[in-house]
Amino acid sequence: MQDVKLKLQLRILLNQDIAFGPGKAELLEEIRRTGSISQAAKSMNMSYRRAWQLVETMNHSFQSGLVETQKGGTHGGGAKLTDLGESILSQFRQMEIKARDAIEQDFEEIAQHLKQ
Repeated sequence: MQDVKLKLQLRILLNQDIAFGPGKAELLEEIRRTGSISQAAKSMNMSYRRAWQLVETMNHSFQSGLVETQKGGTHGGGAKLTDLGESILSQFRQMEIKARDAIEQDFEEIAQHLKQ
């Protein structure tokens, strides 16, 4: 029997740019977990430069930033999600659940017609 899965990816576009999507959501979750853009990037096998670019895109796409950074020094730097960042991440994950739930039955009906 074939393995049939539904892969649903939501993206929020601002003009032509992806303001927010599953990759950025994962990056925010890793920043929350590690307290660091560098460590978040490392855990995602992403360059620090790319992670920083994604954070900058998110921070400039919303009315206020989603990630707050603290410069390094004696005690090291760090990063954390702002209240808006936490809210956007939570709302986005809820949107993913609602979208999946809304189409699950249709997917199952289509999956029945796939070759085994």
